[in-house]
Amino acid sequence: MHAAVIVFPGSNCDRDLAVAFQRAGAKVSMVWHKDTDLPDGLDMVGIPGGFSFGDYLRCGAIAANSPICRSVVAHAERGGYVLGICNGFQVLTETGLLPGALRRNANLKYICKPVELRVEDCDTVYLRGYKPEQVISVPIAHHDGNYYVDDAKLAQLREEARIAFSYVDNPNGSVADIAGVVSKNRRVLGMMPHPERMAEVAHGGTDGKAMFDGFMEALAPV
Repeated sequence: MHAAVIVFPGSNCDRDLAVAFQRAGAKVSMVWHKDTDLPDGLDMVGIPGGFSFGDYLRCGAIAANSPICRSVVAHAERGGYVLGICNGFQVLTETGLLPGALRRNANLKYICKPVELRVEDCDTVYLRGYKPEQVISVPIAHHDGNYYVDDAKLAQLREEARIAFSYVDNPNGSVADIAGVVSKNRRVLGMMPHPERMAEVAHGGTDGKAMFDGFMEALAPV
């Protein structure tokens, strides 16, 4: 499997995401935001966490208008896989690849701590390594992680089983405790928690590793 990690000014989890991909067995290309084309033969695009462009305007808004994001959108529209984590989730909502918006945390404070997530019954390769209703521990680190959709869109997400993760104890005020959602074709996932920061024993836990191993097994079976 060939994965690309997009790098913006202010990205600070790009190497973490690349290492998680590599440890799962993927070939990884780092792609600068001013590039216009993604590498040939690409399976997965990863948009990492951080503070792209200093989080000016709305978080992810400037990054979503970078040249490379036009190619990311085209990749997704062709049926390619895209994983956006934290700031990457914000970018995905700004591009329109995922519904909703990420607002300021309800307590108006930056939150950085491990949280428990419930794996929802969502048919996507990203959850292949988990069981529905499984509770995992993954860290968060965000100031604008309060996910919002209106009632009609929330009903649609539920009806289409597109909620991937929910917070067990909601830390930021996200509607319906939502921590991550997928696109209608289930190939684009956006989530605020950081599975790449809980992907090896040295991190203090490996609950995030199952995500990378799972979609690697699905996309590059032996």
